[in-house]
Amino acid sequence: MLNLSVLLEASAQDHPSRVAVIFNERKMTYAELNAAANMFANGLRKLGIGRGDKVALMMPNLPYFPIAYYGILKTGATVVPFNVLFTAREVTYHLQDSDSVALVGFAMFAEHAYNGFKQVDSCRHLIVASADPSQPFRHDDEAVLDFNQFLGMGGSAVFDTVQTQADDTAVILYTSGTTGSPKGAELTHSNMVMNAWMSVQLCGATSDDIALVTLPLFHSFGQTVLMNMAFCAGASITLLPRFTPEAALGIMERDNVTIFGGVPTMYWAMYSLPGAEEQFDIEKIARNLRIAVSGGAAMPVELMRNFEERFSVPILEGYGLSETSPVASFNVRHRPRKPGSIGIPIWGVQMALVDDDDNFIPPPKEPDTFSEVGEIVIRGHNVMKGYYKRPEATAEVMRNDWFHTGDLARMDHEGYFYIVDRKKEMILRGGFNVYPREIEEYLMTHPKISLVAVKGVPDEKLGEEVKAYVVLKEGETATAEEIIDFAKEGLAAYKYPRYVEFRSQLPMTATGKILKRALVDES
Repeated sequence: MLNLSVLLEASAQDHPSRVAVIFNERKMTYAELNAAANMFANGLRKLGIGRGDKVALMMPNLPYFPIAYYGILKTGATVVPFNVLFTAREVTYHLQDSDSVALVGFAMFAEHAYNGFKQVDSCRHLIVASADPSQPFRHDDEAVLDFNQFLGMGGSAVFDTVQTQADDTAVILYTSGTTGSPKGAELTHSNMVMNAWMSVQLCGATSDDIALVTLPLFHSFGQTVLMNMAFCAGASITLLPRFTPEAALGIMERDNVTIFGGVPTMYWAMYSLPGAEEQFDIEKIARNLRIAVSGGAAMPVELMRNFEERFSVPILEGYGLSETSPVASFNVRHRPRKPGSIGIPIWGVQMALVDDDDNFIPPPKEPDTFSEVGEIVIRGHNVMKGYYKRPEATAEVMRNDWFHTGDLARMDHEGYFYIVDRKKEMILRGGFNVYPREIEEYLMTHPKISLVAVKGVPDEKLGEEVKAYVVLKEGETATAEEIIDFAKEGLAAYKYPRYVEFRSQLPMTATGKILKRALVDES
């Protein structure tokens, strides 16, 4: 038996008075956080929610997130994290697809949360946290509950955690692939505990560490590699809901941050911030900062060197996906780092390269040479149970006992992997995963659009930006602004295209597939 909430409970037992969470000037000890999670669990139990149920969590990086997250887990229910930028349409889809019986949200995003929630009869409760705990969130609908009043409804700060099985689903993380519709990756308690424990080993984390968490906790990187890792080690996390370089550097200085995790654009923003030396004590930040972790996109080698020199900290790059809990490979501390590489497989995990026929590609035998390019396949304790309610999609990626990532890479003679491209057409926009097919399917509902292709285009600040190539129906006219405004109505802020280009036709292969690479080349 195993329950992911053991990460919090063990640290609360071992050092109850140690600080677990910092948010602005507020600090919560492990004892306080665990007690609040217990009260949340008791509240869920009074609503009849328990083992096997799904509870959606649409919360920014605030103390409410770990309270609800571990409270849900304690009941034996499954946590289903939602992006806080979801529109009402997206909330409805994810609630229905996940079979969630309750939704936990934040007042700032309550309008979209409520409008989506009301479309799903099987989701019976909406719990909303107020920005000001002293001012309860009020709503005429009796199905809507205030977060802090809900804690009071739970009453007792003691809860007997449900003893789930190791292979029970702890978290469903939504991702998407070539089919376009977001799919829920079922991650077990074993998946999540092992990945948190591995993250502790990879970062060398101890109870003396303080990790800055500005990566969204509803994403696997921030959730596992930072929050769960820190609680597993008995360390502290300091929360930043919205990243800006000024805010991040200010918290690093104020809270003596020792661990930072981010996507390359965050490192670029902090390094490039004008006047940073005048605004912040960079020497103090560098003295405290012990390790930095990067993922989500390849970090330019020059940026890595510049940041490491200024902040006197090694940046360790890793690789993973929602389906792998997420960490699969890492540049480990006790072996030489190779800038530009995603490292070697973590303990207990195997990675290999295969060709289009699933034949294994051998590593090179000579130093300073690379293998042929192949698709990364993975097996081990980190691989998901499958896609929720999608056996065919699961079978498509789980072939021959290996999870097929859709990412293309090379390997050197020492077993280090180097990402070449994404077989999937996912766009990485400022650390957010954006899936073209989902956007295409929505844009095709526009009455004037005949055909559309969505592609990522280079962007200096965000890495990639979303661009739509649109063919209008015969006789129709439209402006780029009209298409963008339509997209804003149904897509989260990080998804809608910022660029629209009208075409009379789209380049096609002989079999009728759109040649997206040719689109970019022609632009």
